[in-house]
Amino acid sequence: MVAKKVALLALAILVGCGGQPDDRAAADDSGRDLQRPEVDASAPMNDRSAASKTATKVAAKPASKPAAKATPRERVLAAGTAISAKFDGGISSRTHKAGQKITGTVVSAVKDKSGRIVIPAGAKVHVTITAIHESERKSDKTGKLVLTPTKVDIAGRSYTLSGSATALDRTLKDRKTNAGDLAKVGVGVGAGALLGTAVSGGSTKGAVIGGVAGGAVGAQRAVETQDRDVVVPAGSRLKVTLSVPFRRTI
Repeated sequence: MVAKKVALLALAILVGCGGQPDDRAAADDSGRDLQRPEVDASAPMNDRSAASKTATKVAAKPASKPAAKATPRERVLAAGTAISAKFDGGISSRTHKAGQKITGTVVSAVKDKSGRIVIPAGAKVHVTITAIHESERKSDKTGKLVLTPTKVDIAGRSYTLSGSATALDRTLKDRKTNAGDLAKVGVGVGAGALLGTAVSGGSTKGAVIGGVAGGAVGAQRAVETQDRDVVVPAGSRLKVTLSVPFRRTI
């Protein structure tokens, strides 16, 4: 009987202990706010595709730096370098005067010591007639012609030239007998006639002989002193020699 009462008491204690936590849990649960937080429906959704995200990352990268500009390169021809050209027009001491300008065309490219072209074929060379004069004596085989180079035109730009210029194919051309030459012959005839008259005692025969002799001397004198023009044919060779280095920026 006692054992039965103990068992019932133990059961009652167990029931009392088990129900109390449930009641507290229920009471605690009833006091909780189980509502979900409100969501702002107007906020944009972050639902971009992976491809768009990749594109955004690529666009965000800084642009590549522009290519550096090429540094101008200078090409140099040493002093003493020769430039071969041809005259575009002819020159004559009968028609040309000092101070006139002449042009020539470069016939072969001029290269620096590294084999790079500095002055190409076809470039225009400008020269000035510094002095020009016909030959006045038979012993003069060349007359006088001094040319000075001033510049060369390359691809629309002009570069200064310093040096000398030579017409390699210049010649002398006889002028037709002029009043000056006839005067030389006349002087010779008159002088011969006077000399013949004096030697022959004033006779006409002496004057004639003297005149013929004087005429021969005058004619010879005219030949020896006949003017001959300096002539440079168009298309003939022109040589320009540099006196200082020539520099060109490419």
